[in-house]
Amino acid sequence: MTDPAIAANGLRKSYGDKAVLDGVDLTVPEGTVFSLLGPNGAGKTTVVKLLSTLVSPDPGTGDIRVGGHDLASEPQAVRASIGVTGQFSAVDGLITGEENMLLMADLHHLPRREGRRTAAELLERFDLVEAARKPASTYSGGMRRRLDIAMTLVGDPRIIFLDEPTTGLDPRSRHNLWRIIRELVTDGVTVFLTTQYLEEADQLADGIAVLNDGRVAAQGTAEELKRLVPGGHVRLRFTDPAVYRSAASALRGVTRDDEALVLRIASDGSQRELRAVLDSLDSAGVEADELTVHTPDLDDVFFALTADSDTPDQPEETVR
Repeated sequence: MTDPAIAANGLRKSYGDKAVLDGVDLTVPEGTVFSLLGPNGAGKTTVVKLLSTLVSPDPGTGDIRVGGHDLASEPQAVRASIGVTGQFSAVDGLITGEENMLLMADLHHLPRREGRRTAAELLERFDLVEAARKPASTYSGGMRRRLDIAMTLVGDPRIIFLDEPTTGLDPRSRHNLWRIIRELVTDGVTVFLTTQYLEEADQLADGIAVLNDGRVAAQGTAEELKRLVPGGHVRLRFTDPAVYRSAASALRGVTRDDEALVLRIASDGSQRELRAVLDSLDSAGVEADELTVHTPDLDDVFFALTADSDTPDQPEETVR
């Protein structure tokens, strides 16, 4: 069994008398997308800063390992294994996209020929060849974000931190970035993603943690988190009143809508509970004309877990 890409125990960070992180535990398996959710000011960007060595944790923080390296004793090794794309683009608008890429290659001390080859490959991969020799200031928001991530990949990091990478992008540009993120993970890269778009986490993340008031309020897959919130149910619709009445008698805990011939049974949407409903219908010899499973979405989870947050509605320090 391989070591996780990121393993952090008891992350603590305060600014003045404000405890931003108060004992946060996170484990991110290799080759996955891990998404950190939370309201503004919850500590998402602070987590990214800590794990990427941009700030130091407070005393009392436990062990932190990133890319198999101890954050406290091997910070340079950690930096060599990661890439960071902050909330605001690191692209220099005064030079071309190609020049931005070559600048990153120089910063990584790549030999001139290797740097040019790497820049050309990444510009092609991110569909920026035609714009490569135009000033980056002329790029659209989506193009600048693609260039930003391409620059992050120049050093071939195995772990990438993306801090709210799609904020402000139109839906098409956002979906293009989702495709890029999926391709990175297919190549074995681990992506640590903070986002305020819950659909984004639902679409991309293998694991999700909800951060609230400096602590992890819940952690798991999207489906596991959705089951934490009540309101899920199985909906059965019938066209024959007699069949409807037979089904209502055969099932326990149903809510009836006699006018619409609809039955609702509280359910967490699991296969086990759905099978129990179907077995009861089979035993009664009845069949629904329509069966749908309704589960809470991540919006419901987010609001339920952060409802009592006293975090001020203001942004944290940004990663640039």
